[in-house]
Amino acid sequence: MSPVRRGGQVEIELMEKIDFLLAGVGGQGVLTASDILAEVGLAAGLDAKKSEIHGFSQRGGVVESHVRWGPRVAAPLGEKGRIDYLIAFELLEGARSIDYLKPGGVAIVNRQRILPMSSLAGDATYPSDEVIDEVLRRVTHQIIYVAGLDIATELGNKNLANSVLLGAVARELSVGTEVWLDVLIKRVPPKYAEANKKAFLAGNTSGAGVAPRV
Repeated sequence: MSPVRRGGQVEIELMEKIDFLLAGVGGQGVLTASDILAEVGLAAGLDAKKSEIHGFSQRGGVVESHVRWGPRVAAPLGEKGRIDYLIAFELLEGARSIDYLKPGGVAIVNRQRILPMSSLAGDATYPSDEVIDEVLRRVTHQIIYVAGLDIATELGNKNLANSVLLGAVARELSVGTEVWLDVLIKRVPPKYAEANKKAFLAGNTSGAGVAPRV
């Protein structure tokens, strides 16, 4: 059973499971975001599991994390071509991971470019926004672009972009904002709690650097 949409949100109580894939590079807070996403599922009364795939251990390596919600979740990894939500923290990683998304699934994509070593060395060319968008649209037209880095920078800390992305994800689901914020605030150091809350709410607010799916 797929998630049932009513007014743009997923009615969690009517669905069997929701599979998420978070993809980005080291230093973007992908793993922290996946921890929070899994904990929100548990707080909503669902079973939740997660699994992580690391590239290079240093900052800049590829990082992926699967998160699954459902009444009962047996395995932590979602299947290629059957993921409901792709949450891409970086443009190129969104294109690289799009084959995991089911046809017509939702891609939430941060408009941030982080050049891989091959591009920095001149061995490869980073694709244009238009090319990346074309790759994404081969699988889905349900694409939401988020200016996560821009919003985070405006709030005074570029490391808040992952909370902005989580806010955009929360817009798509029927779990209450208070549940997300409760988990988020418990997961971040107290001195950064208020800043992360602002970042989440910015991503969760329509029109605040979040482009509607087109």
